[in-house]
Amino acid sequence: MHQNRVAPARSPSKPPRKHSFSSPLIALLLSPLAALAQTAPAAAPEPAATAALTAPGLVAASAIQGADTAWLMVSTALVLLMTLPGIALFYGGMVRRINVINTLASVVGIAAVVSVLWFALAYSLAFTPGGALGGFIGGASRMGFSGMEYLAASGQVAVSHIAQHVPESVFAMFQLTFAIITCALVVGALVERMHFGALLLFAGLWLLLVYAPIAHWVWEPGGWLAQLGALDFAGGAVVHINAGAAALVCAYALGPRAGYGREPFVPFNLGLTMAGTGLLWVGWFGFNAGSALAADGRAGLALLVTHVAAASGAIAWMGAEWFSRKRASLLGLCSGVVAGLVAITPAAGFVTPRSALVIGLVAGVACYWGATALKRKLRADDSLDVFGVHGVGGLVGAVLTGVLADPAISGVESSVVAQLIACVAVLAYSLVMTAVVLWLTSRFATLRVREGEERAGLDVSLHNESVG
Repeated sequence: MHQNRVAPARSPSKPPRKHSFSSPLIALLLSPLAALAQTAPAAAPEPAATAALTAPGLVAASAIQGADTAWLMVSTALVLLMTLPGIALFYGGMVRRINVINTLASVVGIAAVVSVLWFALAYSLAFTPGGALGGFIGGASRMGFSGMEYLAASGQVAVSHIAQHVPESVFAMFQLTFAIITCALVVGALVERMHFGALLLFAGLWLLLVYAPIAHWVWEPGGWLAQLGALDFAGGAVVHINAGAAALVCAYALGPRAGYGREPFVPFNLGLTMAGTGLLWVGWFGFNAGSALAADGRAGLALLVTHVAAASGAIAWMGAEWFSRKRASLLGLCSGVVAGLVAITPAAGFVTPRSALVIGLVAGVACYWGATALKRKLRADDSLDVFGVHGVGGLVGAVLTGVLADPAISGVESSVVAQLIACVAVLAYSLVMTAVVLWLTSRFATLRVREGEERAGLDVSLHNESVG
């Protein structure tokens, strides 16, 4: 990035000094220098720009843009903050007191497992070209972060072909935080009844078999949905539709919690849920504005529309709740904020603030319906409404991206048909493959705890700990 340089201050001009030599004498003395200047060779032409990479590789360290790198590092921290402690507190406040520790431990455990598997294999599967299968899955060139080098001696650094102006180490870390939060979101559907070990095994297999392929389809330039022209700025399909579909399958596979529909399930502390919502709201600026991969005007626009959609989503959910139940709740306001944030995610780098307002309002009402009427029709104990908020909100946002995307912002044309194909493909793949992953997990671990353990609470029965 070019920096503006301030010209040095100049001293006030002084009258020219008078020389004691005559002008003809000066011209005679300077004539050899003038002749030399006329015969001097022209400046060498600048070297041609390095060809654009089509796969991760090494570039000169001077090609790295400092401001963009710094912003992406900050965004990485913000997105990780969304999970640790954002999602942990958001979910932990909504479960019953006897399952708070297990919920928090599930989020932390998933973050650790996903991080190690991302390093070992998942990053390479998601973000490298895949040869003959490049439209569907990446290759193995970055297994164990192989080739992700910083070579100070030769002045070179590895970059991704997707973001050639920032170190690949930063790009890979940024994308890791998306993988972590996507896997952690699924926890909301299966809290209070799944074995901790089975959950971690499921999360690892799901990352490799579901998340990595879908991320490759949408975000790697050779992915088949990317080639089709599907737009997903920060994860409407990859994160939210994907996690929502997986959550629904898990809810069906595990069955309802003991006493579901017959006993009151009192949330432990909605104050924690509100604190988690605040962390999600702030962290989402890194989630969406960071996905510009640059500290530029598009990142600024993404930040602005993210905030507008979150606020309008909260207002719309509150209005829908007030209309149907004659009251507004803190939990409803928090859910509405998340609904607006979810729906703006695929559109953040493509729409105007006015469109963001529309997206938030539509998402607030749609997700309220998803968490109430639709949930009753589906008859699934999706405990914390992952499908109702993230699945429905992701679908709303993806479709409205096709309708409202402004080509003047991004330079690309949107297609409602391409958006619908992406929604159906991601939804179908996640539904089927999540069922496969659950089946594979059940071959090695028991999915659900015994009823006595469930009644006693997973905090004590699985972790021998309690919140107080």
